[in-house]
Amino acid sequence: MKPLKISEAVVRRLPIYLRFLNELSLSNILTVSSQDLGEKLDLNPAQIRKDLAYFGEFGRKGVGYNVDYLIEKIRQILKLDKMMNVALVGTGNLGRALCNYNMYIKDNMKIVAVFDADQSKKGTLINHLTVRPMQELSASVRELGITVGIITVPAPEAQNVADQFVAAGIRGILNFAPVVLKATPGVRIHHADFTAELLSLAYYMDNIKGSKDGDGDL
Repeated sequence: MKPLKISEAVVRRLPIYLRFLNELSLSNILTVSSQDLGEKLDLNPAQIRKDLAYFGEFGRKGVGYNVDYLIEKIRQILKLDKMMNVALVGTGNLGRALCNYNMYIKDNMKIVAVFDADQSKKGTLINHLTVRPMQELSASVRELGITVGIITVPAPEAQNVADQFVAAGIRGILNFAPVVLKATPGVRIHHADFTAELLSLAYYMDNIKGSKDGDGDL
């Protein structure tokens, strides 16, 4: 890997490439060009080639990329070639949905432990995962080698959960609560904000309508 600082935008596009490449592999397609990738993903082929070139030379001019080889390399770049255990806190509707989706994920990132502060949920099962009390979080992180935490609790409780994750040694957090969390240096937090996405979508929908009426331009 080249000793360059890779932008967050590049890293966020890699899973998009990987998902589409997996679809190609399932269809027994052996090679793909950056032009084909660009057309299917609505991205500039030059941008795709530049993104991949940060990490090495994976394609051949006039031939394109070997699909299975590129899948392997992107999985290595994203650290998906090794098992990464995940803990989830919050067993409401969203938390349960993520646990149920967990069984369909083929990558080596799996939810292996589920926690909730509600004592009445202790011991219940969600997709073969037993709900554990928050008091067991720290010990479970050590026992199961958990490195990533997911937060699906109400906003007022999210920072407290994040603090417990950090104290337990987790250094990567995916937050679904509608609040910006703070953590010590060395801890990476990504926010999945449904509300912000819907509000921004509403803005663009209005602009699309204006464009069709001849009053706007996208």
